[in-house]
Amino acid sequence: MSAAYNTTPELLPEPTLRRLPWYLAYVSLLHSRGVEYVSSTQIAREINVDASQIAKDLSFLNIKGKTRIGYEVENLKSELEYFLGFSEKHNAVMLGVGSLGRALIQDSGLSRYGLNIVAGFDIDPTVVGTSINDVPVFDIAELDSRCPELGAEIGVVAVPIEAAQEAADCLVAAGIKALWNFTPFRIRVAADIVIQNTSIYSHLAVMYNRLGSRSFLDR
Repeated sequence: MSAAYNTTPELLPEPTLRRLPWYLAYVSLLHSRGVEYVSSTQIAREINVDASQIAKDLSFLNIKGKTRIGYEVENLKSELEYFLGFSEKHNAVMLGVGSLGRALIQDSGLSRYGLNIVAGFDIDPTVVGTSINDVPVFDIAELDSRCPELGAEIGVVAVPIEAAQEAADCLVAAGIKALWNFTPFRIRVAADIVIQNTSIYSHLAVMYNRLGSRSFLDR
C-alpha cells in the first residue's frame, strides 16, 4: 500500500497522531462486526472527539469520506494501520524483566500493533538464561553483541529508576534508535534518538488528584 500522504509521521501534529489510534480501535471494532461504512459523526459520538476534528485529522493522510456515505471501514482501517506503522514489525529489546518487563513481554496486544519484543536483558542471575513466552533473557553484558544480530531498533526501559539513565546509555551505545521509557525518570539522550515516556505513576497521580477533587466537591 502506498497512499499519497500530505505529510510524514514525524511531521504530523502530535495531538493528531495521538488521536489516530483511537480512530483505528473503533473502526477495527466495526470491521470485526462487518460494518462497511462509517461517518465522522458516528466516530465522534463513540470516542467523544468533534466530527470536524476527525475529518481534519484524516485529511492529513489524504483519507476522505464519501458524501452521505462516510468512510469505507476496511480501507480506513488499512490506511490507519499502514500510516501508524502497526502493519509492520518493529524489533525491540526489553531492558529489565522484573514484574513490569515480564508483563510487557507477555502482552500479546503489543505484537498486534507491530512491536516485536525479541529479547530481554537483565542483571538478575535467576532470570538470565530463561525465556518468557519464548523470548530469551540474556545478561545485560551481552547487550552490545546481541542487539545487531537481533535487528532491534527499539529499546523498552523497565528498570528501577536509579538505573534508568545508565540503561538508556547502554541501549544507545548498542545501536538502539528509539527508547520507550516506562520509568518516571526523565532520560537524556542525543537529539537523533527518539524517546517516548510512559509513566504509569504520573497517570495514577492525575487520576488520584481528580478523584480527590471530586470527593471534595461532593462534600
